[in-house]
Amino acid sequence: MTATATTAVSGSSLRNTVAELAADRFTGRRVGTPGGRAAAAWLAEQLRAIGATVSADGFPAVVRELYRTPELRLGERELVHRRDFVEHLASAELPGPRTGELVTATADRLGGRWVLAPDLGVSARATRDGAAGLLVPRGTDEAGWMPKMIAGPPAGDLPVLAVRAELHQQMTVGELVTASMPLRTVETSGSNIHGRLRQPGALDVLLTAHFDGVGDDPGQRLSAAADNASGVAVVLEAARLLAGSLPDGVGLAVALLDAEEAGARGSAHHAPTVAPGTVVLNVDGAARLGDAAAVEAGGPAHALLAALDQAGRETGVPLRAGAMASDNRRYAAVGLPAVGIGMGMPGYQTPAETADRVETDTLVAATRLVAATVRRLATSVTG
Repeated sequence: MTATATTAVSGSSLRNTVAELAADRFTGRRVGTPGGRAAAAWLAEQLRAIGATVSADGFPAVVRELYRTPELRLGERELVHRRDFVEHLASAELPGPRTGELVTATADRLGGRWVLAPDLGVSARATRDGAAGLLVPRGTDEAGWMPKMIAGPPAGDLPVLAVRAELHQQMTVGELVTASMPLRTVETSGSNIHGRLRQPGALDVLLTAHFDGVGDDPGQRLSAAADNASGVAVVLEAARLLAGSLPDGVGLAVALLDAEEAGARGSAHHAPTVAPGTVVLNVDGAARLGDAAAVEAGGPAHALLAALDQAGRETGVPLRAGAMASDNRRYAAVGLPAVGIGMGMPGYQTPAETADRVETDTLVAATRLVAATVRRLATSVTG
């Protein structure tokens, strides 16, 4: 990368994109919500502003949705959602509060009682006996938050609440438990936003990042700044830099993907339509670099990995092999050379995942790494 290309990265533009996507009006950008659709429309405008030909592509998605804040009381003690307990995605819907005595999973009688269970292994017996529901343990992040998820196992027949592990250990058999779980399954639709900046040639590069988040809780913001407003900002800025600087014969496109948080449905819809041989770089999280960027490769990615390694050395971004369970896997699964790049998500899927925690230096480093990788690939093809 030349010195001019390096200094052309705009930290202010990167920060502004993160702040905009994390704003209140997009309500956490969950697939199928007005906020998610508004974010897609705003991103289409940003792609047009850098010269892309833009299109949208819709697809179905299914999510689990809290429509009220769930409650959990131990006797007179009111516990705090997302600090002391969270929804378990295997839970049945329980719209209103249900009260019952707390018993262990080995108790003789479970009917009408809340069962303190180590896991879901007791579900069949608890359902058969007519238990009020299950309380199972779950850990927290380093700040004591319990992250939100909107896709996972199918709903079962019993209400299930995941309780902070330390609290779960301290709960007393015989005390009264009152709980609700207003959690429903919602069939909705998402929309990927595509931008073509350069026509395909001997090499075609696709830059991807998902723009959806898990969405706000009722009464509580989850702005999804790190996951993945940061990755979207990097892809937009890298595309802007590359659009006018790549040699002839190198194509460039962007896919801003919806419903990654709902099981990577957007990339699953898109990947089978991508031309064979297209090289895919996916960015999921570019908020706090730490010791090194995590990289996962799939498909016939030898040349892509070589270019990425050279780009890391060139830009001074340390790389390490690490799991990237993101949209890159959908592209690799259809036989495309694909890498996922991640540089940290402080506050991941909690109210603490705010725009002020996204580091500008990390955004700039990720942009330089992506741009340098594409330029290395272009040089290997065009000489």
